[in-house]
Amino acid sequence: MVVKLQDLADPGTGPGAGRMGFGAVISAARARWLACDGAVSRVVFGPGGAPLDLGREQRLAGRHLRRAAELRDGGCVFTGCAAPTHWCDVHHLVHWIDGGETSLENSALLCERHHTKVHHGFRVERQPDGRWRTWRPDGSEITVPRPLLSPAA
Repeated sequence: MVVKLQDLADPGTGPGAGRMGFGAVISAARARWLACDGAVSRVVFGPGGAPLDLGREQRLAGRHLRRAAELRDGGCVFTGCAAPTHWCDVHHLVHWIDGGETSLENSALLCERHHTKVHHGFRVERQPDGRWRTWRPDGSEITVPRPLLSPAA
């Protein structure tokens, strides 16, 4: 059954609020009744209708979520790495086993080498401004030195 959360929550919503997997259209009241014994799954769709947040329903990122991560990250986010998107995996920042969701917010592109490092104590974190930072297992940050400026001729 597919029904919008606001329709499910609003007792005033009438017929045509939900749709069953086989095509039948049902009322909000029927959807609420069916929801009593069902499991709720959340899926958030992007502007073009592509699923970008699958919650805990699916572990692996689908193609739309992967594409969104590719556009956002541009390649491996581990400090100093220039691996292109096609060398990268979509990594759960909060690991799936620890309750992490399959969502754009909880994902980062990491090449195989750095994905392995992150699963062995290294950590990547997205800052509020969108930049990524990387830490070693001992808690020290990995930084890339700024290039030296050549003296003016």
